Amino acid sequence: MSKSVVVALGLVVFAAGALAQAPAAVEAEKAAVRKVVQDAYVDGIHNFRRVEAVRAGFHPGFEMIYLREGTLEKLPIYNWIASLEAANRTKPLPPDHTPGTSAAYPLIEVTGDTAVCKVELTRGGKLVFTDYLMLYKFEDGWKIVGKVFHRHP
Repeated sequence: MSKSVVVALGLVVFAAGALAQAPAAVEAEKAAVRKVVQDAYVDGIHNFRRVEAVRAGFHPGFEMIYLREGTLEKLPIYNWIASLEAANRTKPLPPDHTPGTSAAYPLIEVTGDTAVCKVELTRGGKLVFTDYLMLYKFEDGWKIVGKVFHRHP
């Protein structure tokens, strides 16, 4: 076998190995995205008002963008955190608090250092929100950087 054939075969084997690992790596990133969304957003905001978890999983530049009576509005994360802190002061959760919000993740897409996560939030067996969260991967992990949503009637 010539040297060029051996090199070509080696490259094919290397490329096949890299492709075989790629789906596993993408699945690991999807799992990491889901964990951040569950910890910081679903549990941090909706279930337990854990400000530390919110700060850990949301980028400081995060903004929720929403329509209110035909006008585009924005809510930065620092305003959302202030609301959680106020609620924790005025209406603390009881020690036996049971989470009321569950989440389904019908879509998590990862491309390089970007991701989008579709989250369906349910309370009392009723679908209340469909959220689309945008994330970037930073040196310290995935961070939620933006959100748009639909409130179900």
